[in-house]
Amino acid sequence: MGIRGLMSFVEDHINEFFTDLKLRDTKIIIDGYALFHRLCFSSNLELRYGGDYDSFTDVVEKFFESLFACKICPYVVLDGGCDISDKKLNTLKDRAREKIQMAHSLSVGGGGYVCPLLIREVFIQVLIKLRVRFVQCFSEADRDIMTLANHWNCPVLSSDSDFCIFDLKSGFCPLNSFQWRNMNTIKGTRDCYIPAKCFSLDALCCHFGNMNKVLLPLFAVLCGNDHVNLPVVETFLSKVENMQRPNAHRISLPIRQVIYGLLVNTPPHPGNVAWDALPPQPPAFSEVERINKNIKTSIVGAVELPKDHSDLSKLTELSLARRQILLLETLKVKQSILDPIPAALKLPIAVSCYWVQHTEAKAKLHHLQALLLGMLMGPLHAMIISPDEEAPQGGGAEMLYEELQRVKAQPGLRLDLDTAHVFCQWQCCLQMGLYLNQLLSTPLPEPDLTRLYSGSLVHGLCQQLLTSASVESLLHVCPEAQQLYEHMFSATRSCAPAELVLPKGKTKKRRQKKRRTPWSENRVGTTLNARSWHEGGNRFELLMVGTLEEHMEAAELE
Repeated sequence: MGIRGLMSFVEDHINEFFTDLKLRDTKIIIDGYALFHRLCFSSNLELRYGGDYDSFTDVVEKFFESLFACKICPYVVLDGGCDISDKKLNTLKDRAREKIQMAHSLSVGGGGYVCPLLIREVFIQVLIKLRVRFVQCFSEADRDIMTLANHWNCPVLSSDSDFCIFDLKSGFCPLNSFQWRNMNTIKGTRDCYIPAKCFSLDALCCHFGNMNKVLLPLFAVLCGNDHVNLPVVETFLSKVENMQRPNAHRISLPIRQVIYGLLVNTPPHPGNVAWDALPPQPPAFSEVERINKNIKTSIVGAVELPKDHSDLSKLTELSLARRQILLLETLKVKQSILDPIPAALKLPIAVSCYWVQHTEAKAKLHHLQALLLGMLMGPLHAMIISPDEEAPQGGGAEMLYEELQRVKAQPGLRLDLDTAHVFCQWQCCLQMGLYLNQLLSTPLPEPDLTRLYSGSLVHGLCQQLLTSASVESLLHVCPEAQQLYEHMFSATRSCAPAELVLPKGKTKKRRQKKRRTPWSENRVGTTLNARSWHEGGNRFELLMVGTLEEHMEAAELE
């Protein structure tokens, strides 16, 4: 995670510590965590509405296309879990508090950055689509990145100041000076290169009186890095506010409890169990979440699973049907409901069915309509790039796609905090649904997240559905999309509790005037910013802090 202040220091001496580099025709090792954060925050993406993952996808694709054009072969290395010793847990908690403050600052019009919830999963899907080689480490990736770069004698691309103290044969290129959007051509040729800066470790050592390279780790400790328990400067404003809204990840707690049950459900070795041993006690789990202004630890129990799920290593030996049953039972969905749904959308619709069944959410008809309309973007895009010869002609898919893009791009869109909270809660459910599906070896196909949800689009659709447009008026140009929407709406509506079907009072009268089918749903909000589950006396930690939408909502209550 870097050494505090070191990157700023070396960049202040850029002419002394860096050399110009024309990068082409080489391998490069990329710090995946640093890259997707950089692309997310430096590309003028709309982040207030929970994430425009389609726009982020376009940026990632353009980045790697620039590398390919310069014959640069990327290899992406991603961080894994936290160290089992938990020596960085306090650091993670401190950073969680900082992110809570950052999200609140954004909610009242200040500055800051908060990553959308599913950005990492979307990034990985784009890597797979582009066939970019990548690997996920068991823990932090820094040492693996250094080893791989020295083995291949190629540079490292990152924004982590840890690489300023590593002895890299081909150097370290900071992301903020990697000009991938400004490719140049070598004079007299067609060969392209990317202008970059390469950090010189020798120049740094020379600056400090020809310091021995072996002393650099001590230098890092003296500067203060993530493993040292030094006092943290208080960054919270004196106004972290009335933050009474519940944690959005609470709605996905039942899914996490099943995940916990699977992770610890390993049978004891018979030789290690005494004849008079007491029955094993349920494992203790602790989740660190935001409560009002602070973070707090809550105790959570795991779900006790059937005996045939008791050995995690043999879970994949279960039939597809058995694994699918466990997934759908967790999401409280019957298989028959999903039968009309295309394979690629079965999991998102199953998650949506789970979402509408929880009473702590308070979504309304237009929220569900907007969410499902947004899900059409992926199928519409597929229809456009690979048209079906048997499909009706007339360009209906393209017309609808362009109309939805216009809705997404409309200027002056007001941020409705209740709406933001509703969709944030849905993303929390989807994230845990994805994790459970992966743990069960994907009994349902993994959805294409790159065009599944666009925050700007669904917020814009909500506004239009409340004022002028109707679902029918949007979909009439594309019968295929209309039929798919009707299947998705029917599936989610069938899972809604009876009390959510008919809104009361003025809402019902207003919807009857507009000739709409009255219906409603749910609400809540948060973000899983860091996970650090470790095994030590059957104890796990899950670190959760609030999302931008949650803090915006809290700020409105002040």
